[in-house]
Amino acid sequence: MSTAVVVGSGPNGLAGAVRLARAGVDVTVLEAAGTIGGGTRTSELTPGLLHDHCSAVHPMAVASPFLRTLGLEEHGLRWCLPEIDCVHPLDSGPAGVLHRSVARTAEGLPAPDGPRWRRLFGPLAEGYDELAEDIMRPLAHVPRHPLRLARFGPLALLPATALARTWRSEAARALYGGVAAHAFRPLDRPATAAIGLTIIAAGHRHGWPVAEGGSRAVTDALAAVLARHGGRIETGVRVRSLAQLPPADVVLFDLAPGAVADILGDRLPPRVARAYRRFRHGPGAFKADFAVEGGVPWADPDARRAGTVHLGGTFEEVAAAERAVSAGRMPERPFVLVGQQYLADPTRSRGDLHPVWSYAHVPHGYDGDATEAIVRQIERFAPGFRERVVDRSVRSADSYEEYNPNFVGGDVVTGANTVRQIVGRPRPALDPYSTGVPGMYICSAATPPGAGAHGMCGAQAADSALRHLKLSA
Repeated sequence: MSTAVVVGSGPNGLAGAVRLARAGVDVTVLEAAGTIGGGTRTSELTPGLLHDHCSAVHPMAVASPFLRTLGLEEHGLRWCLPEIDCVHPLDSGPAGVLHRSVARTAEGLPAPDGPRWRRLFGPLAEGYDELAEDIMRPLAHVPRHPLRLARFGPLALLPATALARTWRSEAARALYGGVAAHAFRPLDRPATAAIGLTIIAAGHRHGWPVAEGGSRAVTDALAAVLARHGGRIETGVRVRSLAQLPPADVVLFDLAPGAVADILGDRLPPRVARAYRRFRHGPGAFKADFAVEGGVPWADPDARRAGTVHLGGTFEEVAAAERAVSAGRMPERPFVLVGQQYLADPTRSRGDLHPVWSYAHVPHGYDGDATEAIVRQIERFAPGFRERVVDRSVRSADSYEEYNPNFVGGDVVTGANTVRQIVGRPRPALDPYSTGVPGMYICSAATPPGAGAHGMCGAQAADSALRHLKLSA
């Protein structure tokens, strides 16, 4: 029987391990932390309330071409949908409101933006599952659905600022811009339209769900599938060199490229080592979790029913904040994401005390305290919030790296979404998962298709490993 070691137990590491185990490979996963999950851990950061540590809302996971084949629901995973997926409030005028339904979202936008939203996102949502089979793979592949990909590609390559001109109202532009800002890039750069298009289309197709009991339920279910196929997980094992690894036919690293270069050392071909050392990380995240009595007192009634609330004001204000953090400057009003997962999953709350998840985009490696900036942004759209906060827990950008070494400088998406890295991450290669060392592969979010709890990086790296072993998935 062939053997494999997977270093790291985030969603990609576990997905890769599952893919290998289902093909008959004997798999051992090594995790440095005391608990599995990487960016999908959940715990009581404030007493009695369940808070997701990082990844929280999962349109890309529920739409994942790989995860959807695993029957994770049979292993305890239950997706819960909020009444409203996302709201982007404004200082004046109506908020942008994102429903799962394209039609309902369009109806809520001022004319003529509703029909324009429907024309753009209706076909993308309808064909999203087919489109995902191509956009969730490396760029160098033969398209399975070339016509859908051909319609999506030119739009995805645009700057988000260019696509935002599709709409005239502040509500529609801000709604799109807040989702596009998940790219952690200045919105006037090429290809920044892609993130907004993809996440919105996936949401219109599948919604923006949370996992009941917290994001840890995603990795718990993956771990259960792995165990069913004979795989093992060892926690508290930090790998710093190849000498620490047990003998194996293939190895997958769910690690940032710099960490893989450190472990493989002189085994790496020089060109690969240079690429991994030059790999760029993006802006950071500053996380603040709150225990809030009675929930957030949003001025906009739709925000009180939304699983996610984006805070940044107009599209232009969001764009200015993203430019600042990418240039290393902390804006006075950062872009802030607020998660109200308890609205879809009441098991996270304790009576009328609710966990409120939030983070701000901040400069790479930012070591300041952004808590007050986050509170001010929430207060801006929810006067009285401060008085309802009973407890809080914060994690700065630099301490995010201590929590998860893949999040270098607080970069929770594991790599700057520059055009160069979108096209060739973590290095230009026909097989981006190959390290150039036979039998050794990188499978973290630094590889295609990038960040998210979708597991596709791991599954596709495992496919490369299976080809090396001359086995079929």
